[in-house]
Amino acid sequence: MPAMSDAAQPTRRGIGHSTNLVGRPSEWLASCAFNDSAVPLHIWGVTEMNPSLFTMLDQAEHLAEAGQAFSSYMMAMFGLDPEQRTGQRRFRSSFLRLIQGWGFDSNGPEGAVLKGWVESRFGLGPSYHKEIIERVASRAWTSYVEEKMSSRFHNNAIWVQLDLLFEFCQWAIRRFAFPDETHLTLYRGVNSFDEHWIIERTTRREAVMRLNNLVSFSSDRDTASCFGDMILTARIPVSKVVFFNSLLTSHALKGEGEYLVIGGDTRVSVDYV
Repeated sequence: MPAMSDAAQPTRRGIGHSTNLVGRPSEWLASCAFNDSAVPLHIWGVTEMNPSLFTMLDQAEHLAEAGQAFSSYMMAMFGLDPEQRTGQRRFRSSFLRLIQGWGFDSNGPEGAVLKGWVESRFGLGPSYHKEIIERVASRAWTSYVEEKMSSRFHNNAIWVQLDLLFEFCQWAIRRFAFPDETHLTLYRGVNSFDEHWIIERTTRREAVMRLNNLVSFSSDRDTASCFGDMILTARIPVSKVVFFNSLLTSHALKGEGEYLVIGGDTRVSVDYV
């Protein structure tokens, strides 16, 4: 791991809220202790307010069938046109457009909306969006807030769409994708630590690192190596997975085996490509 003197260690702290919609202390959600615990997470009221969706899902015999049921439900509930999956025309705001936009640039407007949803639902604010976010009322924070609240993406209950996506993802993990797993070993390629900072170095190549409130990983180490000459390896609790590229057959993230994961303090090992 590259040397970093104590004087060079960043002093910034995470921005977050004491309240959230998952019934767990936000400070705990952002800690290594939560990552070790593998406690399930659910957004209040989502399953209770959408019983017909989960009735349909329970009838699915495999993940692809469940994904088709979820897509049909979202199209009916939010008027999502199939053409939005390709991004050819602008219709009502869609979670599909956000996922696609994240794949192109996680620091773009779509990324800001996704990070804003994590902030709202889980109480974890972003630590990076185009630049380091050190405090509320800073230039970086103001830019992030302007993008996350843009009317371009908030005309169709977009955060409710993301609530349903998260609950479907968690349902699919338990039912089909990883029914017996509490954690996944995932990889992230980086060229520097600009977006994340080292909280504690436990050994020469192991550390506790503060990840952004939403971050991409890959299940394939070789794929991760395409995005940087340093590879972060982490055990991520399945309850922090928001989306993975095989969740919906009609839409996938760019990177093979890509996962969207809720961040916070995370134990990582660092290797070089």
